[in-house]
Amino acid sequence: MNTSFKKNLGRFGGAVSVVALAFSGALALPATAQEVTNDNGLDVIIVTAQKRAENIQDVPISISTMNGDDLDNILSGGDDILALSARIPSLNIESSNGRVAPRFYIRGLGNTDFDLAASQPVSVIMDDVVMENVALKSFPLFDIEQVEVLRGPQGTLFGRNTTAGIVKFDSVRPSDEFEVDASASWGRYNTVRLTGAMGGSLVKDKLSMRVSGLYSQRDNWVNNGFTGNKNVLGGFEDIAGRIQFLFTPTENFSALVIAQTRSLDGNSATLFRANIFDSGSNNLNGNFIRDTVFFDGGGDNVQKYNNSGLTLKMEYETDAVTYTSISSLQTVDGSSIGDIDGGFGASFLPFMGPGFIPFPSTTEGSIKNHNQLTQEFRVASNGSGPVKWQAGAYYFNMDLDLGTNPFFVPETVLKQSNNTWAIFGQGSYDLTDQFTVTAGVRYTEDNKRLGSIATNFPISDVVISGSKVSWDVSGDYAATDNVHLYARAARGFRAPSIQGRDVAFFGQPSSARSETIDSIETGFKSELLENTLRLNADVYYYSIKNMQLTAIGGGGNFNQLINAKKGVGYGFETDLEWLAADNLVLTGGFALNKTEFHDPNLAVPVCGSGMCTPLDPLDANGNALVNGNPFPQAPEITANFTARYAVPVGSYGEFYAYTDWSIQGKTNFFLYQSAEFNSSGNFEGGLRLGYVRNDDSLDFAFYVRNLTNEINVIGGIDFNNLTGFTKDPRMFGVVLTLHR
Repeated sequence: MNTSFKKNLGRFGGAVSVVALAFSGALALPATAQEVTNDNGLDVIIVTAQKRAENIQDVPISISTMNGDDLDNILSGGDDILALSARIPSLNIESSNGRVAPRFYIRGLGNTDFDLAASQPVSVIMDDVVMENVALKSFPLFDIEQVEVLRGPQGTLFGRNTTAGIVKFDSVRPSDEFEVDASASWGRYNTVRLTGAMGGSLVKDKLSMRVSGLYSQRDNWVNNGFTGNKNVLGGFEDIAGRIQFLFTPTENFSALVIAQTRSLDGNSATLFRANIFDSGSNNLNGNFIRDTVFFDGGGDNVQKYNNSGLTLKMEYETDAVTYTSISSLQTVDGSSIGDIDGGFGASFLPFMGPGFIPFPSTTEGSIKNHNQLTQEFRVASNGSGPVKWQAGAYYFNMDLDLGTNPFFVPETVLKQSNNTWAIFGQGSYDLTDQFTVTAGVRYTEDNKRLGSIATNFPISDVVISGSKVSWDVSGDYAATDNVHLYARAARGFRAPSIQGRDVAFFGQPSSARSETIDSIETGFKSELLENTLRLNADVYYYSIKNMQLTAIGGGGNFNQLINAKKGVGYGFETDLEWLAADNLVLTGGFALNKTEFHDPNLAVPVCGSGMCTPLDPLDANGNALVNGNPFPQAPEITANFTARYAVPVGSYGEFYAYTDWSIQGKTNFFLYQSAEFNSSGNFEGGLRLGYVRNDDSLDFAFYVRNLTNEINVIGGIDFNNLTGFTKDPRMFGVVLTLHR
């Protein structure tokens, strides 16, 4: 990776040089606040969960946020979007596809399907645009203003495939104030993360811009014990950029243009490690060596992806209403290749290992000719009267080609398309000064088609469609100026799904019917101790009809969609932020989550070769009856904690210590339960020690990620053996941040 690092550092150097030059003699200006400042206590957090700018405490939805500074702390060691997992109550994120195709879960509800066209019940929104394809969801995070996590169905305003909730990212917007930011970190394995941003007015009060970029890389650090090659896996190079123009020719009209692009290249596909569990236990055995794998295939886990996007958001405001149009085009293409069996040789060959390898398996998955077009029109009321409303229409179109190459037969290429349209409306009414009711409804039609371009045997096109009404109703009661009580009921809709992965292995495509979720929650939001403590909590229950699931593995190593009659989830969530002293800020979050399948006839294949230990009853065909099981990748608890303590140094700055910790409780990996394929719990912490000037113009720190060097198992591969994959080891380094 060193050669490519130098080459691409030159490409990124232009932007960084501009940033550096702009700093000359200009480090004394104050920072721009990311939150509304409150001199009497905690800052006010503004969210757009209801597509209006509102105080988070006034919104009758379970929401948690993370600001850009805290996000940068977590990502300083070169991590990607997966680092957010468990940092927010009820949020889990995992992937078996390296630095692309993350899978999101909220309140235990998600989709374990690793297909590159898989739909998910958690929607990812970036700068007001849904990122539908799993590869789009992995766009690198930099120059971010705020992250919002909305728990529970959000179908009224955000549409289908939000049955579990939404993860929403908003980048820093252009402004008339000249601003420059730059950050450079270096750490273990030559991990480098460079970010830069510059913006300001081009035409006073008429046109402003902001350009930002990211360069992130890590050298290969994992050896291949089979070939004897050292440091040939685990490295990556990720380059991304964004440019924004904000045009405000009049006081009541604005047009925001956002263009962004990304290029990922490296040996960063997930490292599948064969037989790292012993039969009857989920404990790691001697086959696990952190910096060594034993691959006879996989092409050194090469992963290459490119994506780009263009968005135009226009707003026209009158005294009565605001008209909004959001148009966006997103594209992505790329591929990953990996040694799926996690080892070398096979049971029918003279040698194999580590442990039992049923047969060699190297697979490449690719996305080609992808295009996503979205258009939203919305009109919303203005004014401070007792009635607030909004209504709109939405259109979505996506086309892509999916390639699967198992290498023992020619590549299979399938074409998939998806068209959706919807109309929606929502209104709020202040019944009294203290009590507000909100209700909304959305009608959606969704159509999908799967056809063949190149297959090794003929298949028929698969066409599925669905239409549903989503709705929500909520009440918010201001018990005092600082305490709100709320309750919410909602119905969400996940569109029908198609899966063609098995076609490459001489199977037929599978499909799943639409799923519908009904959810209720109630909670409180409070600001206490003279606004130095923000404490929010909720309880919830949801029921899913025709729950979409992915049955993975078994003796035939299939990947097929199925429906369960019903699934339920219930639990409790809380988060807090406490200004405990002038120089001490504490935050914390906790979620207890229980999930269960309710389908006495739901049977799925278990691992082949008899190596794993199923804990479920088996039917006459040897399939596991999973009624009553928890959902896969649904941890029973998640918890997080941060603390920042500062010691002032004169009138110029302060030394500080910042630490963050997350806990993820017991987690089952598959639909069936076994002694091996689960995590007893993961634990991870970080530490940052540094000095920052009072005006935020300079921040220099030492960082450590995965402070205690935990070996956290995050997933398994049901490949007729006991293969799993883990998180990265401890990372440490230094980081310098400048701001003007």
